[in-house]
Amino acid sequence: MDGKLLRNYARLIARSGINVVKGQEVIIRTEPEQTDFVELLAEECYLAGAGKVTADWRFLPLTRLDIQYQSPETLGGVEKWQEERLRHNAETLPAMIYLDSDDPDGLDGTDQEKWAAAQQARYKITRPYRDAMENKYQWCVAAVPGKKWAKKVFPALSGHEAEEKLWELILRCSRADGPDPLAAWEEHNRNLSRRCRWLNELRLKKLIYKSESTGTDFQVGLMPQMLFCGGEEALPGKGVMFNANIPSEEVFTTPMRGEAEGIVYATMPLSYQGVLIENFSLRFEKGRVVEARAEKNEEALKQMISMDEGAGMLGECALVPWESPIRESGVLFYNTLFDENASCHLALGAGYSSCLADCWKYSPEEARALGVNDSMIHEDFMIGAPDLSIRGVTEGGGEVAIFEQGRWARD
Repeated sequence: MDGKLLRNYARLIARSGINVVKGQEVIIRTEPEQTDFVELLAEECYLAGAGKVTADWRFLPLTRLDIQYQSPETLGGVEKWQEERLRHNAETLPAMIYLDSDDPDGLDGTDQEKWAAAQQARYKITRPYRDAMENKYQWCVAAVPGKKWAKKVFPALSGHEAEEKLWELILRCSRADGPDPLAAWEEHNRNLSRRCRWLNELRLKKLIYKSESTGTDFQVGLMPQMLFCGGEEALPGKGVMFNANIPSEEVFTTPMRGEAEGIVYATMPLSYQGVLIENFSLRFEKGRVVEARAEKNEEALKQMISMDEGAGMLGECALVPWESPIRESGVLFYNTLFDENASCHLALGAGYSSCLADCWKYSPEEARALGVNDSMIHEDFMIGAPDLSIRGVTEGGGEVAIFEQGRWARD
């Protein structure tokens, strides 16, 4: 891959993604096979003003071995040094970069029940630190090709060819294949902001989804204090703008916990915990999933929605037009970062308190009391279709078309 393009992509993540504050610590979570790009990215963070850059290495094959051989107690434990690191992060608020390159099938065949129990045990210890950092730091999820991920997407190509092809697509979909990705993202953020302003002016209290082709027939309530957000977001009280996802095509909000009725059908596979859940549907009553079915890995789906009290409830509603450049690429990425930006989607689990007006006024507990769902998971699944319609019900009881035939009703 062309070195200048990769340098520009690294600069985009450092300056438009996390938007490093001078002297700030940056932590890059990544896989060991991405060392060359991590070096580029670390240098761009330093050039942007970072005071310290640390790589936090993750290795999915080792996780697989841990699940197989460690005792449940060891697998679910948090070492003292790990908790000290969490405390350090909560106190210093480093910017976080998550480089996604995982094998979509990397944990297929592992003991998912054992793995879920370990995560539940760890979450009891890590949650207070997560709550202490909420809405107080910049973060960005971006992607680099992993060998097995690339072969999953392009099985007919050789390993090197598949990686190069996936690099091309990642850069194109991330608006990083042109001469000035930073300028391209400034324009993209303006367009997303325009969508958000229109939706927020409508003062909606409900969204109604219907698709004859898939069978989706569903409605979800919205909080009076909620806002639609998209693209760059502000760090409350600090005036720092950052982009949490590169790429991002969505306008999203957090729904009212407990107000979801009907059935939704997924239109793409969901990569969850290293396994692919395919051809699945969820039926909601009084805000909660009461029926979950899948043609493949149904047990993983049911395990996911039983992770905790809020895992079977919604935390996000996201709007993405059918003509998204990611969908128009014609590629199924088997990766939520990309596939969610190819399609309208919902998310099970934790909601975003950042979608509340004046969100900095609320503690995590106060945000949950207003209706933001609470959970240890946040898992997006795609429901977009070429005939999907979405109608909004306003506070005054009127209805307005939001999506028609899978596209924005107003352009």
